[in-house]
This record gives sequence, structure tokens and C-alpha cells, in this order.
Amino acid sequence: MDPALLTKLHGLELTTVGELLRYVPRRYIRRGHLTESERPEPGEWITVIGRIQKAQMIQMKRRYGQFLKVVVNDGRANYEASFFNARWIQKVLKPGTRVAMAGTVKLFQNQVQLSHPDWMVMPEDDGIDVVGNAAMIGEMYAEGADDGDGKSRHGSTASADDVANFSRDIIPMYPATKDVQTWEIWRAVRQVLADTAPAEDALTAAQRDERGLMTGDEAIHRVHLPEKLDDIEAARARLKFDEALAVQTELARRRFSAVVEAAHPCRHVPGGLEDELLARLPFQLTDGQKDVLLEIGEDLADEHPMSRLLQGEVGSGKTLVSLLAMLRVVDNGHQCAILAPTEVLAAQHYRTVMTMLGDLARAGELGAADKATRIGLLMGSLGTAAKRQVLLDAVTGEAGIVIGTHALLEEHVEFFDLGMVVVDEQHRFGVEQRDVLRGKGRDDTRPHFLVMTATPIPRTVAMITFGDLDTSVMTELPRGRQPIKTSVVPMRNQKWVDRAWTRANEEIDAGRQVYVVCTKIGDEQTNAKKSKKSAKEQDAEDETLSVLDLAEQLEGGPLAGRRIGILHGRLHADEKNDVMDAFTHGEIDVLVATTVIEVGVDVPNATMMVIVNAERFGVSQLHQLRGRVGRGQHAGLCLLMTMAGDMGQSMERLRAVEASTDGFELARVDLAQRREGDILGSLQSGGKSSLSFLSLLDDVEVIADARELAEEIVLDDPDLLAHTALADLVHSILLPSRVDYLDKS
Repeated sequence: MDPALLTKLHGLELTTVGELLRYVPRRYIRRGHLTESERPEPGEWITVIGRIQKAQMIQMKRRYGQFLKVVVNDGRANYEASFFNARWIQKVLKPGTRVAMAGTVKLFQNQVQLSHPDWMVMPEDDGIDVVGNAAMIGEMYAEGADDGDGKSRHGSTASADDVANFSRDIIPMYPATKDVQTWEIWRAVRQVLADTAPAEDALTAAQRDERGLMTGDEAIHRVHLPEKLDDIEAARARLKFDEALAVQTELARRRFSAVVEAAHPCRHVPGGLEDELLARLPFQLTDGQKDVLLEIGEDLADEHPMSRLLQGEVGSGKTLVSLLAMLRVVDNGHQCAILAPTEVLAAQHYRTVMTMLGDLARAGELGAADKATRIGLLMGSLGTAAKRQVLLDAVTGEAGIVIGTHALLEEHVEFFDLGMVVVDEQHRFGVEQRDVLRGKGRDDTRPHFLVMTATPIPRTVAMITFGDLDTSVMTELPRGRQPIKTSVVPMRNQKWVDRAWTRANEEIDAGRQVYVVCTKIGDEQTNAKKSKKSAKEQDAEDETLSVLDLAEQLEGGPLAGRRIGILHGRLHADEKNDVMDAFTHGEIDVLVATTVIEVGVDVPNATMMVIVNAERFGVSQLHQLRGRVGRGQHAGLCLLMTMAGDMGQSMERLRAVEASTDGFELARVDLAQRREGDILGSLQSGGKSSLSFLSLLDDVEVIADARELAEEIVLDDPDLLAHTALADLVHSILLPSRVDYLDKS
């Protein structure tokens, strides 16, 4: 393959044959259609295939010289292309000529324009030569080549293979950039297909027939060189199943390996701490909480480690469920650890657990209950003496439960007998960080593992990202939990904004409290970064209100005389705790904060939240934030202040949050709007996905079917020794880093 083309492909992170062959065409065109959309956006890189309607030389107004203006029609719309130093191009690009052009969109007087695009004359049915510039075809005539003076000379003549393929009825169009054109990618794919021998199929003939799937080799050929539209759908169906099977096979192997690991079985202890807390609760558990506790109880009683994901709507009572499970482990003589992503959340968990347990959490103190244990809080900001005491309580076993942040992961943190790990909001931790804590068990045992999240995860996402975990879901809210009303407030409508702050005053006058959430702190050092932002990005940044600026505005304006506190990530831990304690005890009326309050913060008297510049948050994040209100006896109100216009995705997100309090439905909206990203890494990454065909929204049946087949195969052949083609498929689809991620997650 041409070394220059190889370099370009490496720029697309295409370094192996497998990666190139799974670089899926973005769409397919029949000759004459716009490749991207009927109305492209300025700055978008597009490809147009159509016929020239007009071509004329235009005198430039501001300097000497002429340029060639060409109008191309693709059957839907006209597109203008401009060429400079184009005397020779004028001889080729004549009215009636069929061409392909690719370039960056500009809009002028509502007309789509391409300035000096790459171009290629397309063959007619009689098979004339293909002519174009070097970027389009790649081989220059030796005679009249560009000498580096910037002037276009002769184009190039395509090979017979190029002519034949561009004469096809269906042409694949690949995700391209200015550096790598779609036809260059297609040429590379065709070369690899011609030079690569068919591989052994990962599915048996019976497995293919049962699902109506073609062979994998046939699917690869048809997705890149389709003869008819039906070829594309059939090929994608097979390749989609391959991706689902690869992921589920690796996850099934992880589940199988966990079965052979040992853990301390923890069964119910009559009259223990678990029973004592249940007897003290002033309310009844919901049916959902009872069901999940039964599932967790069965897992804990096993001699192999529990691996369970607990999903719960905001405010569904996950913390209580996890605490009861941990008390069962403590009743059996072992310790538990809670890993939280922030110091604010860790401190909140500590306060909640201490409040729930009362004298059951004060072992060694005067007035402690007979069965009491000790609760430790370990954070990086603790003083030396306090930190030393928590570490001592952990290593001696005095602390039954240790709550902490990343400080728990440090090498010198040791437990006497760690029996269970609870990770809150797992997606906020790196894989290696979580694995450290799971490895702190005693005597070659693994602690039981419970992941909690209030971020709703659609079923398909859960089957991929947490496919090695059993899943429990709690959607029922505790009895008496009040509803939350959500409304969008356009910030450009001053009357609506004024009414929002009046509403906040009404809540405060009624003895209740208010959150105000901003996206940034306000003392950022942005000068170094500004140069890296576009003017549009900088304008949006400048319109965004910060915690410090807004707190000052509110103190001197609509909320004058109110007790206003601020909370953000750059405050010292002691300051954060002081602010949260003051807000919790009603000493602050309005808390202006960043998203440090997103999860876990529980102040029942807080009934209203104003989210400023709400368009800068994702759907799930907005749902999480508003879950901080309506946690007491009064209904909650959430106002989404926004600079977003009435149209567009930003307003769609806000209207979706306004219309629904169903976190799982909102998660589907969130997933539909953003790129799926690399779902084997961070859910919010938006980066290059290792999956090209599988859709998390649409392919629940495919994923479920693949999971069933993978479990069947791995149960009989966990090392895939008799399924070498499947093993190859797993490694070709899942890069080593993804396999490592699955191994540790």
C-alpha cells in the first residue's frame, strides 16, 4: 500500500487490517446525492456528487486575477465551488460534466459554497477516464505535475479499478477528514479485501442458520462493496452480531473467572446490627428495597464474591439498602469500605450513616450500644492525627465500615479483614482505582462488590458496560416522597428571570432553602486557554454565569438580605464541610454551588433548585441535580435557566427534563442525542468507539441473544481453546485496552 496513504490511515487510528475492514461507511449513495445531509452546517466537511450546471471565470473585485465559479446540482440542491489559478481546470470542469467534490462548507447569502474543493470527474456509463486533482485520485501525471508553486496543473487518470468502482450503482462514503478522503479509504479497503484470504468463521453453520446470518467474510465484502441495498442490511446484521458476541464473550469469561474466586460467605445473623437498625427505622422499607435486599442477601451467602450493580432512581433509598447489606457483613465479623468520588459525597455518606446508626456506630464511646461498631472517614484533607486514627481502626478491625475517597486506594491503607466494597457512582473512577480496593481482601479472598449508581443506565448500556455484574433496579420512591416540578426559564426574558428569584424568596419566607447551581467557579485563569477557543466558544463562555459572580449579584440584588453560601471544588475540605453543615442545619438560605452537590447530598428542607445556564449540562446530570430537592415533606421545584434558543438539541434536552421525571427514559434521550462514544470506557467519553455497528439504543435483542450464546460457549470452553475463531474475533474487535478494561471492571 502507498506509504503516504498508510500514514493518512494511521491518522484515523486505523493501524491493522481488522480496524480498516471494520471502519464502517457512514452512508451509501446512489450517484448524484449529497453525502452528508441536505442542509450542511458551516464548517462541515462534505462530499457532493452531481452534474455541473454552470462554469464561468469571474473577475476578482479586490485584487488582480480571476477565479472559476462552478455550480453543481446533485438532484436536490445547487452547490457553488470556487477555484483559483484555475485556467486548466476550466478546460475540464464544463457544464454537463459529472463530478465529485469535497470541501468545507461556507454559507453566503444562504447559498452553500465550497472554496477550492478537492474534485474528481466521475465516469459516465461509457467508462471514460476519471480525472481529478491529486487529493482525489492520488497519482499525478509526470508531465505537468505541481511544482510546489500552488498552481493546479494536470489532474490524474484513475486506474481501471477506480473507474469500475465509481461506476457502481451504490458507492460507500466513509467518515473522512480534510487529510483523508472517502475514496482514499475505499481504495485501501478494496486493496486489503483483494489481498486477504478468508478467515475461519466464528459462528458455526448451525448458529448462522438459526439467526439468518451470512458468513463473516461475506459480510465484510458486502458492507464495503454492496451490489444492492439488501446486501448492506444483511452484512450489517452479521457484523453487528459479531460485535455483540465479542463483548459478551469477554464478559462471560470475566463472570466465569469470578466463580472460582473465594469470598467470605455472610449470612443473616439474628439479633445483629442489621436487625437492630431495621427495628429502629421509623418507616417501612419499600417493596423495591425488600426485593433488592433479598437478591443481595443471596449473593452475600455464597462462597464466591458478589458482583452486583444497584441502579436506583434519585431518592429511591439505595444508601439504606447498602448500609443494611454492610451491617450483615459486619455481623459476620468482617469489614466494609465505601468509595465515594468526592469529599463532599464521602462526608455526606458519613453523616448519613452516623445519623442512621446513632449509638450503634459509637463503639468504644460512652453510651454506645452493646453491639456497636465504629465508622471511619478517610479523606486526603484530614489532619495527620485524624488520618492516623482511621488507618489504625481499619488495620486493627475496630472500624466496621470505612468511608472514603481516593485516599482509600493508597498503598498504605490496610484492612484487618475486608469483606465488602461499595462503590458509589462507579463511572467516576478509573478501572485501576476500583481494582485496587477489590484487591485488599484477606487470605486470598475477594471482598463482595456492590456498585451503586443513581445515573440511570438503559438496559443495553448495562449489558455492555456492566455485563459482568448482576443487576438490581429500584424505581419505587419511599412513601411520602414529594414530586418535583421542573420548568424551563429563558434567561433572555427578564420578567421570567425576575419571577424565578421572586419564587426563591417565597420558598425562603416559608422557612425552606434553595440551591443555585452554576457550571463554573468564577476565578478561573482563562487567559492561557482563550487563545485555544473559537470566538463562538469564547462568547458562550463569557455568557456563562459563575458561582462567585452570581452570588455577588444575588446578594446585591434579588436575594439581598438572605444568607447566601458558596460551595465549589476549590474550597478546602474543612470549608466545604462547614458550608454543608451550615446548610444542613438551616443556617444558610441559598447555596450557590457547582456540581459538587450533584450526587448524595441530602437536605430535606431544600425545596427549590435554580440551574443557571442549564443548556451546558447533560440530561442525566440535570436529572441528578434536581434530585437534591423534594426530599422532605414539601414538593420540589427545579428551574432550568437557559440561554439556548427555542430550537436545537440544547432546548430539546431541557424540554425532555421538564416533561419527565423518569430517569431511565431520560437516559435514553441522553444516549440518543450524544455520540455513543467508547462504551467500553467512559460512558460520557464521546471518543472513538471500538464498536462500529452495534447500537445501544436499538439492539437490545441482539445483545441479549449474543449474551446467551456467549454464556453457553464459555460454560463449556472458558479459555476458548476449541473456539479459536471466536477468540480471534474478540481480540480483533476489542483492542487490548478494552479487554483490560473488561477484565478489571
